[in-house]
Amino acid sequence: ALTSITIPSSVASIGDEAFAYCSGLTSIIIPSNVTSISDKAFANCSGLTSITIPNSVTSIGKEAFYWCQNLVSITIPNSVASIGDEAFKFCQALTSITIPSNVTSISDETFCGCSGLTSITIPNSVASIGDEAFAYCRDLTSISIPNSVTSIGLRAFSECARLKEVYCYAERVPSTNTDAFQDSSIKTATLHILYLSADEFISTAPWKDFGSFMVSKGDVNGDVKVNTTDVERS
Repeated sequence: ALTSITIPSSVASIGDEAFAYCSGLTSIIIPSNVTSISDKAFANCSGLTSITIPNSVTSIGKEAFYWCQNLVSITIPNSVASIGDEAFKFCQALTSITIPSNVTSISDETFCGCSGLTSITIPNSVASIGDEAFAYCRDLTSISIPNSVTSIGLRAFSECARLKEVYCYAERVPSTNTDAFQDSSIKTATLHILYLSADEFISTAPWKDFGSFMVSKGDVNGDVKVNTTDVERS
């Protein structure tokens, strides 16, 4: 029956399952002294619609916001360096998310089942995308994978049924599980790549299975005037 709570400024951490299953809780303000949100801290808070995480927080634990299905907006500050497995799994109402620039890996199933997610910003700090990290994000239409990413896990983008554009301006193809785009719409989607790595992409699974390719003759950031051309498979 808990609908609201005030956490005092003296609190420095929120422990495991602290507010788990508080389904009547609609909003919460985390005080500015908190440095960590632990595992399952707000798991299954199905009534939670918004939350503000202060700049003091450096880590978000495993399943911290698991199945907060009505969570519409969340701000993750740049102070956050680690986000645990399944942290936002099944947050179905989320439409967009910006991952902080200090995060170096997107853990397994972090955003799995966020079916309302339409856009995502992955910073250049990220080196790996875990298993099923964005699986079942059925409304996701566009993905930009930065050139810092060197590995993409099992079914990372599986069941992304509305996927239309994937941007991967990497000099080398990331180590990618062949099932990374399983049951997604890549056969009708466009892959945007660099000219210098185009041959490698169009001959490597699962990238070769995209319906079409657009090649940039610009630098690895794609932040130049771009000449694009269709690429034919050999």
